[in-house]
Amino acid sequence: MDLGQLVQSYGYPVVAFGTFLEGEAVLIAAGFAAHRGYLNLLTVMAIAAFASFCGDQLYYLFGRRFGSQLLARFPSLQSSTDRMQALIGKHQMLIILAIRFLYGLRVAGPIAIGMNRSVRWRTFVVLNAIGALVWAVLIAGAGYLFGQTIEIVLTDLRDHESDYPKSGGGLPNPAPHAGSGEPIEHCTWVAD
Repeated sequence: MDLGQLVQSYGYPVVAFGTFLEGEAVLIAAGFAAHRGYLNLLTVMAIAAFASFCGDQLYYLFGRRFGSQLLARFPSLQSSTDRMQALIGKHQMLIILAIRFLYGLRVAGPIAIGMNRSVRWRTFVVLNAIGALVWAVLIAGAGYLFGQTIEIVLTDLRDHESDYPKSGGGLPNPAPHAGSGEPIEHCTWVAD
């Protein structure tokens, strides 16, 4: 089984699992695979949005149910949690929408939000769904655009490859003309 068949066979389950947990790298790779034709971009986005939504809902519920026990077990987290709770209190909607875009807070953020009793479950569900959809579209789209960009660059390099000699890596060798006053464009090319 080659890499393309592997991606086609297991790509969607990997996207679901990866985006349920954290997933930016998985989602960028899936967007790239969609550009290459191995996966469908809209399907990747839908799976990523749903799995990410479900993961954050679970983390929120974990924070709601076990947050105080977590702090009792790890008291060193209390000061960070207090700062996060203050931010959530001031900017509830923005924090819920943006938390998945903040590196290192993808799992801890929804747990902290769940610990905050002022964030109602229905509010979190709606904002989490919007955030998951926006995140999936942007990150998978970035992977797809990365694939397009790489293709354009490689095609451009291939088109101009014949402009350079094959031997010596195409680097000019100014040494034979050093001190001769001759311009660099009259230099010889390095030979193998």
